[in-house]
Amino acid sequence: MNGLQNKGGMTRRRALQGALALSAGAAGLYPATGRPNTTLRWWSTQSSPEQLAAYRYQIAAFEAQHPGVQVLFEKTSDEGYPAQLAAAFAGGNVPNLVTHLPSFAVADYWNAGLLSPFDAVIDAVGAGRFFDGTNRVYELEPGVHAAAGIGNTAANMLWLRTDLMEKAGIERPPATWDELRAACARMQGRGVYGAQFPYAKNSATSLVIICFIHGAGGQVLSPELEVAIESPAAVNALEFYRSMREFCPPGATGYSWGESLGAFVSGAAATGLYAGRVLVNVSNRNPRLKEHITCVTFPTVSADVPAWTFNDYPSVFIPADAPDRELTRQFATWLYEGEGYIRQLHATPGHILPVLKTAAQDERYLDHELVRRYSGEIALMSTEAAAGHNLGWESPAHRINVKAGALINSGVLAEMVQRVVLNEERPRVVLADTARRIEAIMKA
Repeated sequence: MNGLQNKGGMTRRRALQGALALSAGAAGLYPATGRPNTTLRWWSTQSSPEQLAAYRYQIAAFEAQHPGVQVLFEKTSDEGYPAQLAAAFAGGNVPNLVTHLPSFAVADYWNAGLLSPFDAVIDAVGAGRFFDGTNRVYELEPGVHAAAGIGNTAANMLWLRTDLMEKAGIERPPATWDELRAACARMQGRGVYGAQFPYAKNSATSLVIICFIHGAGGQVLSPELEVAIESPAAVNALEFYRSMREFCPPGATGYSWGESLGAFVSGAAATGLYAGRVLVNVSNRNPRLKEHITCVTFPTVSADVPAWTFNDYPSVFIPADAPDRELTRQFATWLYEGEGYIRQLHATPGHILPVLKTAAQDERYLDHELVRRYSGEIALMSTEAAAGHNLGWESPAHRINVKAGALINSGVLAEMVQRVVLNEERPRVVLADTARRIEAIMKA
């Protein structure tokens, strides 16, 4: 990527290199305390009760070591963060630290010059503690990271009710779309739907249909980021997604991630497309299903098409205009440390997967009832997530797409789904229009 000129004529890359050098030099010299009455603001899209309890532990331990410092946690959401952060950036009232946003959002903000280099934090945590390749998606300038991973997520696993499979005489998990459709048809009935896909105009629908496009052997953009969605594979994906509407609850036209999760956890759906949060939610809200759930990689159109796992690469980053930068870096480093990081992982076992080798091998992490019970499922999710992708990086051959966040937030992909599924428009006509709209966003 080319450096962007700022008002003083300096390239952004030169400014970033200078900032990186200063921060690296200061990495080991953080003060033990902040200014009197210093407040650090932490935003996150992940805020279940279990996660909030882990955050409170981390915050209390950090505040105890830094008299005069208060950390204020503020919730956002997968659907709400774009507007909230846009307002914060525009108004100059940014949080100190943001966690769990997808890597494509980070790339978008970095490209706009809104983030601070994160290498000092990676170095303070210990670059060698991260699994190999964990932070490659965040190296958006050569040698400079815009963020780091706080975890991995295998967001589009296929969750199955093994008890319903047995009753329906289904001997093995579906591996192709035809097998999935047949399994859903055989398990649907008596108040149980076969699936729980979202069909609303939101980011969940946009992201899920990308998974199906890749599951058909297609892509949204070429490796050189030319528009490639207008393809037979995308037609196939849309037609299959439309065919699955009959197996989803009537309310699926308003589903986002939470509603899709709830449909499977409650027992209203026999299969589910989701990440590992299923495990803790079933355990806490519907424990009768604990012995009857498992997950596999999501089916593709045929055995010839490899699985494509959606990993949003949950991140940690610091806005460029965040106050108290050095103390913020120290708190960001703290989030990866010892007991606190393990408590974050234990809050949603299998959902936010460890990115630190030291944590994954820690007996404290392994000694958890759900980690032990679902060791096979968690191992599978970990493997799939590590090799996963998203619209910001569709394959190992693709360049990083800094417009992916804008594409998702535009709603163009969700509108594409609704036009085909709900309005019954012809997929090829809709794809041609969608391709033009994507091209306009990419060129904007």
